[in-house]
Amino acid sequence: MLISSGLDAALFGILGLLIGSFLNVVIHRLPIMLEAQWKAECAEQNGLAAPASERLNLMQPGSRCPHCGHAISWHENIPLLSYLLLKGKCSVCKAPIGLRYPLVELASAVLFSCCAWKWGGTATALLWSAFSATLLALALIDWDTTLLPDTMTLPLLWAGLIAAALHWTRVPLEEAFWGAIAGYLSLWLIYWAFKLITGKEGMGFGDFKLFAALGAWFGVQALVPIILMSSVIGAVIGIALKFSSGLREGGYLPFGPFLAGAGLAVMAFGPGTLLHLIGL
Repeated sequence: MLISSGLDAALFGILGLLIGSFLNVVIHRLPIMLEAQWKAECAEQNGLAAPASERLNLMQPGSRCPHCGHAISWHENIPLLSYLLLKGKCSVCKAPIGLRYPLVELASAVLFSCCAWKWGGTATALLWSAFSATLLALALIDWDTTLLPDTMTLPLLWAGLIAAALHWTRVPLEEAFWGAIAGYLSLWLIYWAFKLITGKEGMGFGDFKLFAALGAWFGVQALVPIILMSSVIGAVIGIALKFSSGLREGGYLPFGPFLAGAGLAVMAFGPGTLLHLIGL
């Protein structure tokens, strides 16, 4: 049994490395694609020609070195291994390759392996692996850009509801339904209360949708530990960055990464363990 679980975890880890390589593309390109789409829509509404931009999607063009434009060949794009063989540098100009790329691949591999270890080499493990990959990408996109794209949060929400309806998760459909509603409305109410009191926006609408998606996947009972853990960790990191002058201009800190991290913790340990970890 232990050998079988280890083999499943290893195979899922390899799959996670491959998916992690693709996640790097999503994290980098999706915000650029959305910005180009918004600019084109604004130009159209104002009767102007759409601004010229490079044809870009998640598949084309192929990856290139941002410093010298060298086209990355297949053997330079093997997840994790190529980074190690190239010693973290472009093969042509020797400019450093960002450490995030192998870290995302490694994180994806670890998440996939954990899903296989918990659920075996099953369709359920694949389902939760996809959930994990989506949260990982959302967390990093939000950290970079303060965006939580609807093209990811809304499918994640619907996937949670569908999975509950088909009994692919242990959450009954009714709980998933009310979890999604409670997740969205709770942050929506906090947003408006904060705005009415301070005149400022404390979070974005993407946070509401992400929390709703987590409610759909885990049910109402998981919302309290998720919001508590994400708030506590977010506050600690925010204070640390403030004292180290690490906060970005405006002094804001995106909330999505902490929601995503808490969601992954609930997946791995369950809401009860999460409450215990934060001392409740």
